[in-house]
This record gives sequence, structure tokens and C-alpha cells, in this order.
Amino acid sequence: MDPFLVVSLGLIVSVLALVVTIRLYASKVERMRDEIRDLSSSKQSLATTYGRITEQWAPFMARYPYNPQNFRFLGSPVDGVQFEDDRVVFVEFKSNTSRLTPGQQRIRDLVQAGKVEWLEVRFEDEAPRPSAGIPDYWSRGP
Repeated sequence: MDPFLVVSLGLIVSVLALVVTIRLYASKVERMRDEIRDLSSSKQSLATTYGRITEQWAPFMARYPYNPQNFRFLGSPVDGVQFEDDRVVFVEFKSNTSRLTPGQQRIRDLVQAGKVEWLEVRFEDEAPRPSAGIPDYWSRGP
């Protein structure tokens, strides 16, 4: 047999083996990436669940500085409100390395800047009266 043919066949077999090995490796790497994504998603889901459970029980933990009977859970955008004799406190519970969302940061900044108001809305027994320039939808019949 011609030595050039033997070397050529050996080279072709080596290249094919290399291509198959690379494809198998790439397939295994892709499966491992999928597993990492799944584990990461699962970890995030567990962290979210842990955070929600912690939010529900945090007012009853020893480190909570107020009377838990005066805490009212809201859930979103802040966890709750603590009603004290001399103040009202917006409360956000965070665990581990979790951070305030941009919306929670905005609320915190508004509260710290004193941009908090009281609104009292009364509903009278009589039919509402339309304001100037606003159509009277209430008085229309079917």
C-alpha cells in the first residue's frame, strides 16, 4: 500500500475523530449550560420563596424592634406599615444580599424627603355631583 495513502487515510480518520470529539464536547457543554441555567433559576425561585416567607414572619422575630400587633402587611410595593403612637413607619424586609428595587428606593426617598400626605375620601349617601367640565356619567340612564 502506498505510504502517502496510509498517511492520508490516517489524517482523515484523525480529523473525523477530532470533529466527532468536538461535537460531543460541544453537546456536553450545552447540556451543562442548560443545567446551570436551571439550577440558577431554581436558586432564584428558592430565594424569592424564602424572601416571601421571611416577610410574613419578620414582624414576629425577636430582632423586629416594634410591636408586631401594630404591623399591617401590604406586600407591594413595600412589605408593610408599622403604626406607632408617635409615628407611622413604612417597613421593607430584606434578607441576605437582596436590595431595594428602584421603585422601593423611590418610595424611600419620597418618605425621607417628607413627601407623604394624608388623603381622606368621603362617600356621601347622595349621588355624586359632576364637577365643572366633567361629564355627568352618573346621572345617565341605561
